[in-house]
Amino acid sequence: MRHGVKLNHLGRTAAHRKSLMANLAMELIKHKRITTTLAKAKSLRVYVEPLLTRAKSDSTHNRRIVFSYLQDKESIKELFGAISEKIANRPGGYTRIIKLGKRVGDNAETALIELVDFNEIYGGKAEKEAAPAKKTRRAGGSKKKATEEGTATEEKAAE
Repeated sequence: MRHGVKLNHLGRTAAHRKSLMANLAMELIKHKRITTTLAKAKSLRVYVEPLLTRAKSDSTHNRRIVFSYLQDKESIKELFGAISEKIANRPGGYTRIIKLGKRVGDNAETALIELVDFNEIYGGKAEKEAAPAKKTRRAGGSKKKATEEGTATEEKAAE
C-alpha cells in the first residue's frame, strides 16, 4: 500500500527520475512552456515551483541550491534574470497545466505546462490593451455634434 506517498516514481529509478526532472525543468525555464505527459507535468510542477520561489531572492546561496538541481548555467541566468522579475509579486502558483487529450501513438494523457506570467493570452497584458479599445454604438450622435458646433461658434465669437 502507498499510504501518504506523494512522489510519483514514473516507472524510473531514482537517478533516472532526477535527471528527467532536471531536463524538463531546464526546458520549461528556457522555452516557458512544454508539452509532455500529464503525470510528468504534475511531477514537474512539484519539482520546479520551489526552485522558482528560491529565484525570487537572488543570493549566492540560492543560486548554488538551484544549480545543484539544474546543473545548467544558462537556465540559472534566465531563472534569476527575466523570470524572477516577472514572478516577484506572485505568492506562488507559478505554473499552469492544461490537459491536451490523448496521444495518438500510445494513448497517453498529454498536457501543456507553462509559466503563468509568460502567457499573454491569459495574462493581464492582452486584456489591458483590449479594454480601452471597446466602443459602443449608440443613437443620438446629433446631440454630440450640436454641442461641438455650439462650442466652435462660441470660440469664433470670442475672437
